[in-house]
Amino acid sequence: MARDKLRTAIVLAFDPEWDALVPHIAEAKTETHDGVTYVTGTIGDEPVVMGLSGVSMVNAAMNTQRLLGHYKVSRIVMSGIAGGVDPALNIGDIVVADAWSQPMETLAARQTPEGYRPPAWLWGMAKKPNFGIFMPRQIRIDSTDYDKFPADPDLIAIAHTLEPMALRQCVSDTLCLEHAPKVVVGGEGVSAAAFIDNADYRTYLHTAFSARVTDMESAAVAQVAFANKVPFIAFRALSDLAGGDADVNQMTAFMTLASENSAAVVVAFVKALPGKN
Repeated sequence: MARDKLRTAIVLAFDPEWDALVPHIAEAKTETHDGVTYVTGTIGDEPVVMGLSGVSMVNAAMNTQRLLGHYKVSRIVMSGIAGGVDPALNIGDIVVADAWSQPMETLAARQTPEGYRPPAWLWGMAKKPNFGIFMPRQIRIDSTDYDKFPADPDLIAIAHTLEPMALRQCVSDTLCLEHAPKVVVGGEGVSAAAFIDNADYRTYLHTAFSARVTDMESAAVAQVAFANKVPFIAFRALSDLAGGDADVNQMTAFMTLASENSAAVVVAFVKALPGKN
């Protein structure tokens, strides 16, 4: 059966990201399982299966686990758009984070004369500063608490080879990025069930979590991959600056360009994978 073949799984959150990657799949075949659509085929010599996670954390976790139930998967690759958090980065840059955290896994803390304080008995408090009433907590899997979930170091090493890639800079003759986009490997990513468009919270994420990029899915997919012992990596192209834009949020202006650039890097990455699964 086709589903017995070991494949690289490519997970995308929503339609613009899907549309950018589908044309790169050779011998594409659409399959539906439990009402969910997948595309199988190849990129270069690599067998792949592509599926949508859906937007936000619960959808991403649910549908990634569902994909693993239907296909034999050697690794999970996330592709898509995100908000930039690191002030050193620009719209269009593609961030490949070493690890992913969940900053909105929090306690809404009680205010005391000494400030916001967690109950003394509450387990899993992260050693990170609070944002107002919200105090970060760790993620518990079985009896172990985690601050973050790593990308696979061997996959990160391959991603480093792609850093010289040239990427599209213009949406049209009249709309171009001010800076040529680049691939940036390393640092932290964060994900939460919130679209971030707030300058103060953006600064908090960068200082408290050393975050370079924020989205709504990657950390959930990373957690599922970690729990299933499947290597994981995410490629996220910055469509906006998560509240750091000089004027309005730029996502709708650069969403398609970012999706296509992320897809191009993911295709190059899959083609660079060593040997057969």
